[in-house]
Amino acid sequence: MIRINEHYTKLKASYLFADIAKRVSAYVAANPSKPVIRLGIGDVTEPLPPVCIEALHAATDEMARRETFKGYGPEQGYAFLREAVVQHEFAPRGCHVEADEVFISDGSKCDCGNLQEIFSTDLRLAIPDPVYPVYVDTNVMAGRTGANVEGRYAGITYLDSTPANGYVPAVPTTPADLIYLCFPNNPTGAVATRAQLAAWVAYAKQHRAIILFDAAYEAYIRDPQIPHSIYEIEGARDVAIEFRSYSKIAGFTGTRCAYLVVPKTLQAYDAAGQPHSVHALWNRRHSTKFNGVAYPIQRAAAAIYTPAGQQQTRALTDFYLGNARLIREAVTRLGLSCVGGDNAPYVWVNTGLDSWAFFDRLLQQAQVVCTPGAGFGRCGEGHVRISAFNSRANVEQALARIAAALA
Repeated sequence: MIRINEHYTKLKASYLFADIAKRVSAYVAANPSKPVIRLGIGDVTEPLPPVCIEALHAATDEMARRETFKGYGPEQGYAFLREAVVQHEFAPRGCHVEADEVFISDGSKCDCGNLQEIFSTDLRLAIPDPVYPVYVDTNVMAGRTGANVEGRYAGITYLDSTPANGYVPAVPTTPADLIYLCFPNNPTGAVATRAQLAAWVAYAKQHRAIILFDAAYEAYIRDPQIPHSIYEIEGARDVAIEFRSYSKIAGFTGTRCAYLVVPKTLQAYDAAGQPHSVHALWNRRHSTKFNGVAYPIQRAAAAIYTPAGQQQTRALTDFYLGNARLIREAVTRLGLSCVGGDNAPYVWVNTGLDSWAFFDRLLQQAQVVCTPGAGFGRCGEGHVRISAFNSRANVEQALARIAAALA
């Protein structure tokens, strides 16, 4: 008989954002005259930059002519985009990244989930708490954990991110093999200093571990002292894979384009202790299971590296950071402590209350959707995440409603 992958039965009944959507849908159905403002999920609201639209149109026109038509493209991505990534994202920061170390994909969420396939199922995991749920759930699906007991899976070293450590966890005292880090952080918006990242690189070297570094929100960093890439840290090429996304920098949440960097110097080991190229393993997996991002989409992504594209994407991230500043100021006026909002588009609010109860209070009394911190892990209890991704008018109205509801 056909059998299931029983590791799926360890997962919570549904995905965090599916739970939120269900609650919001029920409220809207019961209260059709009360419009809801969504400051929950990290979906953008502003249109694509004009340079991206122009590039999409031009590339679509190419597909209409025999002499410029494109069929299957290279699975790793077109050279014009990979070379632009190296030239504009890494070289200016002194990071050694080669174009054939860049893999274009349809999203960092997919990359985070897919990459763990090339590693052994008996790895020791180190994952922050609170955290983007995909890091944990995909490892549960792969069988790397035990059962979920009181909100945590056996087999994971949880890296507590709390007010006491500024929501930036320290390296653990026990060994780990696969480490997930995200800075600027989702959900907290916290950032890591150069010294903090250097400590993680040293730890990974000591234990022959690999860091999966999610830098999807690096375009929001404004503090010049904060690293944008883990490759700014000496030695990181030997221990780290970095994820980047066009979703938040250029509004590609519905257009789908991202990339990750796998250095050719990065190695992992077989049961006999023999080293293997992680770049080669990932290239094999990527080219076998992925057919590449559409040519017009890659042309649109490359357009952000033009002078006009750089200006337009900076204006876009500045706009969302302006929303974040308003949220942070409003939360502070209410007497609540928070982090984020200055180098990230999220504000992490310490409510001191049950996070789902606070979520329900904002939904029912203010018609505003946030994200309950408990959905990101045990350390998220007592917090909520408020997203800056919405129009200025909606953010201002939502903040006025929240102030009235909490008065």
